[in-house]
Amino acid sequence: MIEVKNITKIYETGDIKLKALDDVSFNINEGEFVAIMGPSGSGKSTLMHILGALDIPTSGTYFLDGRDVSTLSDDELANIRRDKIGFVFQSFNLLPRTTVLRNVMLPLLYDGIETEKREKRARESLFATGLDEPHFGHLSNQLSGGQIQRVAIARALVNNPSIILADEPTGNLDSKTGEIVLETFQRLNEEHGRTIILITHEQYIAEHADRILFIRDGKLTENRNGHIKRIIKK
Repeated sequence: MIEVKNITKIYETGDIKLKALDDVSFNINEGEFVAIMGPSGSGKSTLMHILGALDIPTSGTYFLDGRDVSTLSDDELANIRRDKIGFVFQSFNLLPRTTVLRNVMLPLLYDGIETEKREKRARESLFATGLDEPHFGHLSNQLSGGQIQRVAIARALVNNPSIILADEPTGNLDSKTGEIVLETFQRLNEEHGRTIILITHEQYIAEHADRILFIRDGKLTENRNGHIKRIIKK
């Protein structure tokens, strides 16, 4: 699904050049759960922006579903973000005075999908994250942090993207609530076959994934996770 070949990203400010990524290469197959882990300033945010079609590399290639994303125009990148990638952010980015169901339906509005189909797909996405139906009519600011993040995950799912890209999704949550959100990602991966890329600086969070890509000073190393995944109650 994803093939990254010898990607380098250089930022220039006047005479100063900063190499944020240095000859990075890796593959991610469909249905994998991969964590990208590194400290602040390691290059993981730059890599996330490239994988999310928010930026392009200075050199090297990035193939998504066989298409070279690193050569696309701004409009083509926007289409990739709309059709192929579901984003989950640390800050949730929900509309506070809008119901849970309408928050999840919103991305479908721009595709001209009729109301009944939008609602059906939004409900399916919410059920996939494990959120109970009585919460669908609540305003998003009436929910707990973990519930809000699951709504954000449902919103990322509603366009049926190829990839869920989660940027520090537990950063604003306590450890217990964060565990619930991480188990939601595991469930989506194991039961629904979703491809998930998780960006984090925490080892214990990265260990929920099957593979961990470590990044430091713009260089990448890889480790296959040997832990046994937690049992998820069904």
